[in-house]
Amino acid sequence: MERRKEEKESEEAEEKGAGERPSDTLRLKAAFHYTVACLCEEVAEDKEIQFSKQAIAAISEITFRQCEIFAKDLEMFARHAKRSTVNLEDVKLLARRSKSLLKYITQKSEELALNSLEQKKKKKSGSKKGRRASDEQVEPVVAVNEDSNMA
Repeated sequence: MERRKEEKESEEAEEKGAGERPSDTLRLKAAFHYTVACLCEEVAEDKEIQFSKQAIAAISEITFRQCEIFAKDLEMFARHAKRSTVNLEDVKLLARRSKSLLKYITQKSEELALNSLEQKKKKKSGSKKGRRASDEQVEPVVAVNEDSNMA
């Protein structure tokens, strides 16, 4: 009987998350519910429909549970790959069943990678220019500002 109780407590602790307090979960759920309600309100205005409070609560609860499942799946994908960090490939694997979502994630990740590459190139070329200027003997340029109080 006691062994069963310990197993149940262990399962409950696992459901709450590692080190996560019940108050944290409640606050997260409340914030999640608020966000879902705001989104429902936007859709309601856009489509000229109404959502009942029960419908919003149901959407919020289902979505929250699905996010928990996604989080566990992502953790398992990373663990299976012998990593402790979830990466983009794990997210793509999670989204594989939704062709449009997978396409969107892939497109955005490629854009981010391209932007990151461009930023690195700019930093490299900027640092090279900076080194050349410091190697040369350059007279400092003093700008005179008419609005300046200094005479």
